[in-house]
Amino acid sequence: MHQAAATARARVPDIVSRLAKFFPDATPVRIPIRLSRTEGDGTGHDYTFFQETVIEFGTPREVLFALDRPLEFADRVLLESRDGTLRAEASVVAVQYHPERTVVAARFLKDVPNWIVKP
Repeated sequence: MHQAAATARARVPDIVSRLAKFFPDATPVRIPIRLSRTEGDGTGHDYTFFQETVIEFGTPREVLFALDRPLEFADRVLLESRDGTLRAEASVVAVQYHPERTVVAARFLKDVPNWIVKP
C-alpha cells in the first residue's frame, strides 16, 4: 500500500472568515461583484477590469473577498455588483496570502449608505 499526502484547498468562505475575525461588525453576505483596479499611481479614476469575485463578508465600511490574483495594501479598486445596486471605490486595508488565493479587505472611500442591511 502506498501513502500519499495531498494539500486540501480551503474553502473560500473559510479563508475569508479568518480575516473577518479582525472586523467585529463583519456579516456574511455573498454578493457577486466585478472588481476593477486603478493603473499607474492609483490616484486617477481610470479603472481596468481585474477579476469577478464574491464579497463574502461586509461591514458598513468594508468588504472582504478572495481573489485568484494578488492585490497590495492601499491599492484602489472599484466594486460593482452585477445588478448595479453597488458601485463604489475602495482602498485595500488588509491582505492575507494563501496558496492560490489572496484574501482582501477593502474600505469604501466614500460613505455607501444602506449597502448592507442586517436582519
